[in-house]
Amino acid sequence: MRLVILDRDGVINRDSPDYIKSPAEWVPLPGSLEAIARLNRAGWCVAVATNQSGLARGLFDLPTLRAIHRRMEEALVPLGGRIDGIFYCPHGPDEGCDCRKPLPGLFERIGRAFSVPLAGVPAVGDSPRDLQAAAAAGCTPILVRTGNGLKALAEGQVPAGTLVFADLAEVVEHLLTETDQAHD
Repeated sequence: MRLVILDRDGVINRDSPDYIKSPAEWVPLPGSLEAIARLNRAGWCVAVATNQSGLARGLFDLPTLRAIHRRMEEALVPLGGRIDGIFYCPHGPDEGCDCRKPLPGLFERIGRAFSVPLAGVPAVGDSPRDLQAAAAAGCTPILVRTGNGLKALAEGQVPAGTLVFADLAEVVEHLLTETDQAHD
């Protein structure tokens, strides 16, 4: 099984410093949904790993988070795309959980759920904590310049060996080309 792990806000959809608190605030980034559908058509499974401290902060509740995710999943259907699993950390930054990125717990849950060793699994994020969690879990960290990606690059907070691309569509093009070359 080929698995890719994506952060949500800033990779698939627009990020907001005020959090995505409702389905109406969830707006896909140009080309991101088409990129996910391309992965699916090529036989990849797509998991989402997202910190959602807005739950702990009381900015939205679990039914609202589910509605946001339903909107994302429904937007993929006409394109022939799907998300195979959505994994989120509901905790605030001071709760001491192991699932809040930059810790690798969320990635480890994904590995167990898909029965896949995480070594080399591409993990796409737009922030240092996404990439740190990916690296800690043994994944291949990939930074996109969307969302907070440019800021992360400017501040030099990217783990060594991180691949950098303009956006999710460019990541997918790279992954599919790399996969094709491996099978030649």
